[in-house]
Amino acid sequence: MVRLVLLLLIALAPQARAGVMTREALQGHFPAPLSVGEKDAQLPVWPIFRQELTSTVLAGYVFESIDFAPIPGFSGTPINLLVALDTKGQFLDVKVLSHHEPVFLDGLGPAPLFAFAGQYAGLSLRQNIKIGSNSNRGSQAGSANVYIDGVSKATASVRILNQSLLASALRVARAKLGFAAGADPDRVARVRQDTFRPMDWQALVAAGLVQRVRITRGTVEQAFAGSGVEEGVDAGRAQDSFSELYLAYLNDPAVGRNLLSEGGWQHLLGRIEEGDHALLVIATGAYSFVDDRFVRGAVPDRLTLQQGELPLELRDLDLDDPLKLPPALQGADSKVLRVIGPAGLDPARRLDFALRVTRQKGMLFGERVSRSFAVPYQLPADQVIVPESTDKGWQAIWRSRAWELAVLAAALALLAMVLARPRWIVATPARLARFRTAYLVFTLGFIGWWAQGQLSIVNLTATIQALVAGRSLDFLLYDPISVALWAFTAVTLLVWGRGTFCGWLCPFGALQELVAQAAQRLGLRRIRLHRSTDARLKRLKYVVLVLILALAFSSPVWTDRAVEVEPFKTVITLNFVRAWPFVAWAVGLLLLNAFVYKGFCRYLCPLGAGLNLLGRVRLLRWIPRRAECGTPCQTCRHRCDYQAIRPGGAIVYEECFQCLDCVAIHDSPQRCAPLIAQGRQRVIPLAPAA
Repeated sequence: MVRLVLLLLIALAPQARAGVMTREALQGHFPAPLSVGEKDAQLPVWPIFRQELTSTVLAGYVFESIDFAPIPGFSGTPINLLVALDTKGQFLDVKVLSHHEPVFLDGLGPAPLFAFAGQYAGLSLRQNIKIGSNSNRGSQAGSANVYIDGVSKATASVRILNQSLLASALRVARAKLGFAAGADPDRVARVRQDTFRPMDWQALVAAGLVQRVRITRGTVEQAFAGSGVEEGVDAGRAQDSFSELYLAYLNDPAVGRNLLSEGGWQHLLGRIEEGDHALLVIATGAYSFVDDRFVRGAVPDRLTLQQGELPLELRDLDLDDPLKLPPALQGADSKVLRVIGPAGLDPARRLDFALRVTRQKGMLFGERVSRSFAVPYQLPADQVIVPESTDKGWQAIWRSRAWELAVLAAALALLAMVLARPRWIVATPARLARFRTAYLVFTLGFIGWWAQGQLSIVNLTATIQALVAGRSLDFLLYDPISVALWAFTAVTLLVWGRGTFCGWLCPFGALQELVAQAAQRLGLRRIRLHRSTDARLKRLKYVVLVLILALAFSSPVWTDRAVEVEPFKTVITLNFVRAWPFVAWAVGLLLLNAFVYKGFCRYLCPLGAGLNLLGRVRLLRWIPRRAECGTPCQTCRHRCDYQAIRPGGAIVYEECFQCLDCVAIHDSPQRCAPLIAQGRQRVIPLAPAA
């Protein structure tokens, strides 16, 4: 029966959505002098035309991101964007057509999401677009790196939007705008960082790390033969040097650290963004790659670079750090040129530099004649790492949150050690209370409010919706803290059951317990429900779980509403800054908890119900018991605030929150009734005096 119900739900579930826009609807977004053409026959894109006097010119293309990069959002449903690109890869417009991001539905509202998407207008695919702040930020079209503002409390959602936008736009640009020859910036080879060893100039040349290309006068004159601008050269001077270029890839530590001082090397690293390429060019001879009019920080007009068929922009980094060059090159023209990461340069492939030589013919109406001379450079194969994976997008997020993950890993390791060997912690009630309170404060403050690591039933519904629609689960990786917590929770479910997460690592659960402690200090009397009433109410959370999972298979809209039974988004993600009904619900649950201990966790939480079911496969019955537990001793049962101990003394592990209180009682000669009785029996009464 259950299998038939699941099959029916899957059959009714929505499939992966496609674009919804029509030409008529798009025309409303692009009024005159723009017009929208017919939809492309091969790709779901529409051309945009601009009327200029009597002619109509192609202005760009418009498309929906869901047709090219349906990356699931935090809810498991893709964000759909309307994207317009001009013919040079610049964003004309970016608008959000639809989304199911929980934090932007009834939390922050959609306005911050719309404003975030609006920042892309005027930026270019050839720029390195980063989310965050930087003292050198700019938004000029010619700037290599631009920084856009993120949205607090919605880090994962805006990064998924960013990835959806760039992935879809690059696919269109490669197909329609001549970007086809470029490599995906996240799939190019990376320069090894472990190859440094001290080398002088000659050793660098011998190792192929610095490469020399010599262009003779004879070669140049032969190229201009028949052009009318030949200068002629004696046979004896044909082998003289016209231009001699030295090329090196400074990102390689074996090159950069040997040609620059340590301070210069660090300065270089500080001037380029991750993924950028710094290339050193040195020229000697009669003809240089820059002329006397060259402006620092500009693009050299005599030197070009392409890789395959892709042209790449070279721009002077304007570095003044001295280079360790041989005496013969001390006065030569030298520049450090940058290629930005999004351009798609692959350091494992040959770099095809070209030196352009231009001569003028005629005086009154002069004609310029140019020839280009190949200057190839190939970084040795042992200096690069070819990527083995095509995964992209989330790796940078993990790197940027490395310190948070390190703190979390240390905290989880500490918790695992305490739970595996609790004897020292439970030695005294005060020690256990101090440790538990301190850890709950850490869970609430760091895991919850700081790192936004609140696990939620939304994680499960999003996974279900993505699987049913045949989409990838990569979107989960955009929230590394949650991934780490889920991994730890999965392991501890097998070992101890649901109590590790629910009792120690749930931020809202931690807040409830801290509120309950405060209520007791204020003298509020806690209500303990009758055992049968408590048992019936605990079944309610399974009903809530089943309803939410059923909706996840059939209705994303109603799923978004149903998951609001969890107050996590209101309390942890948004810090109560939300519409009053959601705040009232969250505050009401906290007030209930002051009288009915952890009422939400025990009776309503759908995530707790899911973990309860999964935790039934645990390997250990880790709470020690004695024959006297339950018969006759009832101390632990009466002290258990979760009511997870049966009258017979058996532990209901599915409802246990692993607070260690019963473990502390069990090991205490002062609190455990059987141990107290044993102690009394050991006391031998003295015989009365004669």
